[in-house]
Amino acid sequence: MANKQRLGQSRRPAAGRLLLPALLLCWCCRAAPERLRYVIPEELDRGSLVGPLARDLGLSPAELPARKLRLSAAKQYFTVSGENGNLYVSEKLDREEMCGKSASCSVSFEALVHNPLNVFLVDVAIQDVNDNSPRFPQDSFQLEINEFTSPGARFALDMAEDADVGSNSLQGYKLEDNKYFAVEVKESKDKRKFAELVLLRALDREQEQSLRLVLTAVDGGAPPRSGTAQLCINVTDANDNAPLFAQERYRVSLRENAPPGSMVLNVSASDADAGSNARITYGFGKMSAKVPQKFAIDAESGRITLQEALDFEDTRGYALLVEARDGGGLLTHCEVEVEVLDVNDNAPEITVLSVSSPVPEDAPAGTVVAVLNVKDPDSGENGQVWCELSGEAPLSLVELSGGSYKVVTASTLDREQASEYRVAVVARDRGSPALSSSTALVLEVSDVNDNAPVFEEAAYSTYVVENNVAGALVLHVSARDADVGSNGHVSYSLEGGSAGSAPYVSVEARTGAVYAQRSFDYEQCREFAVVVRAQDGGEPARSSTATVRVFVLDRNDNAPRVLWPAVAGEGADPGLAPAAVPFEVVPRSAEAGYLVAKVVAVDADAGRNAWLSYELVQASEPALFRVGLHSGEVRTARAVSEKDAAKQRLVAVVKDHGQPALSATATLQVVLAESLQEALPELSKRSAGTDSAAELQFSLVLALALLSALFLLSVALAVLARGRRGGPPAMLRCLGVQRFSGTGAGAAFPSDFCEGTLPYSYNLCVAPGRAVAETAWPPPPPLPSLSAEKLLRVEPCGERSLSSSTVAGKPLADPDVPQVCKPALQSLSRVFPFDLLKG
Repeated sequence: MANKQRLGQSRRPAAGRLLLPALLLCWCCRAAPERLRYVIPEELDRGSLVGPLARDLGLSPAELPARKLRLSAAKQYFTVSGENGNLYVSEKLDREEMCGKSASCSVSFEALVHNPLNVFLVDVAIQDVNDNSPRFPQDSFQLEINEFTSPGARFALDMAEDADVGSNSLQGYKLEDNKYFAVEVKESKDKRKFAELVLLRALDREQEQSLRLVLTAVDGGAPPRSGTAQLCINVTDANDNAPLFAQERYRVSLRENAPPGSMVLNVSASDADAGSNARITYGFGKMSAKVPQKFAIDAESGRITLQEALDFEDTRGYALLVEARDGGGLLTHCEVEVEVLDVNDNAPEITVLSVSSPVPEDAPAGTVVAVLNVKDPDSGENGQVWCELSGEAPLSLVELSGGSYKVVTASTLDREQASEYRVAVVARDRGSPALSSSTALVLEVSDVNDNAPVFEEAAYSTYVVENNVAGALVLHVSARDADVGSNGHVSYSLEGGSAGSAPYVSVEARTGAVYAQRSFDYEQCREFAVVVRAQDGGEPARSSTATVRVFVLDRNDNAPRVLWPAVAGEGADPGLAPAAVPFEVVPRSAEAGYLVAKVVAVDADAGRNAWLSYELVQASEPALFRVGLHSGEVRTARAVSEKDAAKQRLVAVVKDHGQPALSATATLQVVLAESLQEALPELSKRSAGTDSAAELQFSLVLALALLSALFLLSVALAVLARGRRGGPPAMLRCLGVQRFSGTGAGAAFPSDFCEGTLPYSYNLCVAPGRAVAETAWPPPPPLPSLSAEKLLRVEPCGERSLSSSTVAGKPLADPDVPQVCKPALQSLSRVFPFDLLKG
């Protein structure tokens, strides 16, 4: 005992050294399919342990929930525990029912594990148990033996059947002790044992007409089992020649697709006797019940025919026991061996063991998506199978052992190109003709947020008429995301834009509708741009942007504004006298076309809404004056006559071309006189209520104007006389009518002024060295200076502005209101209180 312990201790280190490489080898080969084998006896009770499957696969109990160990088989003979991974019997196994007479019996199935997906082949061998006793086809046998039968004659007896195999199968026969007969055990070519009754001594019918003996069949089990049958032997009169077959054993081959009724073989036997003892009839001996169902024999001719279709996959050969009996009752036997030839009559069978669907579109190439098994019950080339995938899909088929295959991705997937793949797994054998089968495999591809939203247009533009309602729809932006679910759900927001554009609009997050936040004013803002961002709901989110440009269209919402002549009372200081009304002096010698004045007006709108036209709507002498339709110039329509009243009042209307048109009026006072001296009596006719201070002031103004006019006239005549040879001097050139210049410090007009809204200005020419006291004149109408941006709310087209003068020592009433002063000589002499003109 001590020696054994020392021997065991000496072997342990060596065993440890051998165990480590074996474990490393198993770990390295884990990727390849493995085959496990267990051996159990039949007839185990349900729930009996087969083996530690999980442990043999290298799985610990903690890994079992995640790896999802399960079995795949057509019939579930076994089950695996989800707690410890042991393999148990799920139902009582009968080896004879499962495998019949086969020497070996096993059940094969696949064990599947997930995360990662792998398949293992498991074989469970079923060992035979001596649970079946030998059985004879019938309980008693009838034999008729002639009394002249010679000792040594042999008689075939019915074969006993034992469902067990190996040592548990039928091993021999025993016969009840007697003096006439003995039994010998024979073995057929297919290793089956049968008994032959041997006559030991001659029979004497007169002594014994019949014998009853017990025949026992014994198997080799421990303890052995046995079965019995009774032999009833009748002794008959002499028939001393038994039939003889031409061959003791016949061999024939038959294709499994032979139709029923086909002839298998024709056996023949002869008998040396004569008469009824030589008449031979044929029949089958005692065989399993399956053989008489498949074959039939003609009793007269010995012709064997096929009754039912053969199946190579069920039975590959048959052994027929044919007997020939003469009229005297003598029997003889022969064996007919029928070999069934395989025909390619079975298409491959495809079994899908597992499918991993859906597969994320970012799964790497080589990901296992399905495991399947292919079998063909035929043999030889008829049972050799090859598989392929049919259909357009980035998948490939990888062969495993044992007829198993795995389907893997051949390249990366893209759900936006294909949300699912439908392929057919086609299996073909190598028979002639080849047979094939197929099964559909549907693989769904799950979405990954790999696409950003894309706008239908990179830049949007729209036109909105000013004075729109706050909250009105401006336009819709739309972006599409090729992903699905939350990855394809698009929301919109404002990202930014041109300066000051954010408060103008807002975007609806769900629909992409852009709404106006307030009413637009063309005169304040003609266009603006915003950036809209579209973002999906993926994790992480993806987004893109688009620019939206909004162009504001003009509406005719501004009436023309008359700059000259100034409207009475406009901009006047309430503490001062009534506002002055401009007037013009026209000589009575003026001919038709004489320029009296120019009505100057502006319109803050643009385009047709700012195109102005002028019309004379009221005049003391309607036929005396006319106004230019587009220039606003007031001219005489005919020559002035002595009959015309000295004082004329003209009212002109200024209209734009909008729809509907807006208008304004301008009033101009005209005095018909050759000079200021002549006009003074008319101007002095004022109302009795005028105070003396005002009359004095008016007289001073007239006197100063008269002196200035005379001085300027003398200077002009001198310059004309001097400049005859060299052309008109520069001083006289200033008396001409010209375009408005932009050098003045007054109002700067918008782009419309450049196109003829203010086509003319009047320049004042003063002789050098002579100055006029400005404080002696009444102040001009207070029209404060206003820039074109504030006047029209738009950018000016240039640097041009209307010349203006400011009363010295007195600031303008409002710097934000335009102020216009006539710089011409006549303008300085024509600004008077309106009530003076009425007098």
